[in-house]
Amino acid sequence: MKYLLTHKIFAVTLSALVLFSTFSFTVEKHYCGNTLVDVSVFSEVKGCDMEMKATSKKKTCCKDTVDVIEGQDELNTVSFDDLLFSKQLLFSTYGYVSLFESVQKRVIPHKDYSPPDIIFDIQLLDEVFLI
Repeated sequence: MKYLLTHKIFAVTLSALVLFSTFSFTVEKHYCGNTLVDVSVFSEVKGCDMEMKATSKKKTCCKDTVDVIEGQDELNTVSFDDLLFSKQLLFSTYGYVSLFESVQKRVIPHKDYSPPDIIFDIQLLDEVFLI
């Protein structure tokens, strides 16, 4: 029971690790001067009103930065045939060893119990009743 729970926790942890290692996203930040105004992870940042007020001749004090966090594109998959023969032999013999584990001795609690003698109700069998 303890090993089953440990196995499930380990499997969920590894699957989450694979999921998050292949996950990529961008973080967009909008600055007005030196002040951070807006941060967005999955959508575009909202600009401030200073960009719209500026004319084409004037330079705005606002700037947008984009940080791209890229995940892993390729995952290495290894099949059983790609392993060396010695490792294949090790894994296959480990599987066969588990087949020959000893079976736990079953305990029969009523082994020495003798059942009571069966007694028939003769009056009921012969259908003779006293009135």
